[in-house]
Amino acid sequence: MSQGVIEPSDPPRQTYTVEEAGHILGLSRNSSYKAATAGQIPTIRIGNRLLVPKIAIDRLLGAVTPEG
Repeated sequence: MSQGVIEPSDPPRQTYTVEEAGHILGLSRNSSYKAATAGQIPTIRIGNRLLVPKIAIDRLLGAVTPEG
């Protein structure tokens, strides 16, 4: 797989960058990082990377209801 190219055989992504998550949510880059910093967009940190779990976006959009 080339970097940045998703092949059909690749497993579905489970995380997005803050910028990608913001795009999905209809936010600008700056608004995305502000929301992530404020805890409005759930994030995980792996090394220097700040990532947004796919399930967090799904829950924000109402696609998945939290189990409880």
